[in-house]
Amino acid sequence: MFNFDEANKKGKEAIDTALKSYSDVSKGFQAIAAETAEYSKKSFQDGVTHFETLAGVKSFEAAFELQSTYVKSAYENFVAEATKLGEMYADLAKNAYKPYEAPVAAATKAASKATATATAA
Repeated sequence: MFNFDEANKKGKEAIDTALKSYSDVSKGFQAIAAETAEYSKKSFQDGVTHFETLAGVKSFEAAFELQSTYVKSAYENFVAEATKLGEMYADLAKNAYKPYEAPVAAATKAASKATATATAA
């Protein structure tokens, strides 16, 4: 027989889980956006500083050395930032799934038990 109280309880749990997940995802995207904006600002400022320095160089060799150093530094900073953002996205995915772990595990266990019972009969 259908139990309305149990269905109501499960519905409330599902909505609470979804709201928590949405909240966590929102916070994660805000953190990623803030990190991206900070990196962009720093990268732009570094570029401006580099070109100001480059404009004052008197020889081709010094300009080439300065440019090589800047490109290497910019690449290393980019790789570090991309790695950091990748980790942030991975953490975001883990946090978004976390509220669903227990309900999915319970449903899987119940389904396995029902399958075992049906197979045994």
